[in-house]
Amino acid sequence: MSLTAADIDTLKFDANGLITSVVIDAESGQLLMVAWMNRESLLLTLQRGRAVFWSRSREALWEKGETSGNTLTIVDISVDCDRDTLKITAHPAGPVCHTGSATCFGTLDNAPLEFLTTLENVVALRLRTAEPSSYTAKLVAEGTRRVAQKVGEEGLEVALAAAAGDPRELVSESADLMYHLIVLLKSQGLSLEDVARELRTRHAG
Repeated sequence: MSLTAADIDTLKFDANGLITSVVIDAESGQLLMVAWMNRESLLLTLQRGRAVFWSRSREALWEKGETSGNTLTIVDISVDCDRDTLKITAHPAGPVCHTGSATCFGTLDNAPLEFLTTLENVVALRLRTAEPSSYTAKLVAEGTRRVAQKVGEEGLEVALAAAAGDPRELVSESADLMYHLIVLLKSQGLSLEDVARELRTRHAG
């Protein structure tokens, strides 16, 4: 991280002892949320490697995702030229906004492809919590062969929809395939980013 505990005393906190914190997605560079930190929450963030903020409404510390599991794992914290605003670069584990949106600015509808990242984070959360009611968790519990079988089945459904010339069904079956592919990747410790990186390497070559 660019900012260290030793730098805290150089920051310009406001009259209430708070500093504005702008959170950015480490992968997409997308603006996720704006929150506030005080000295204690910033120090805890640096110590834990997860975002801890100060809630002005509750007047209390809160670690992002402490109840939902949608944490923010810190990649870097930097400070602006006036030293009164922090830029926090992080990996979100699930939707950032309490509404279920990927961001607190409602940009998801304007960028549908970004939902793939949200879906991937949700799948990761389901695997981590292993909730009995979760289809995702139950599917993975059946083993890699079963997940791989589902990917194969959905791939065939995509091909059949395309051959039948049914655009709506093709989109629907492709969505099923994409979901199960994400589940397979995450269950193997991989991600869409790994796939995108491979595609980029091939394109560059």
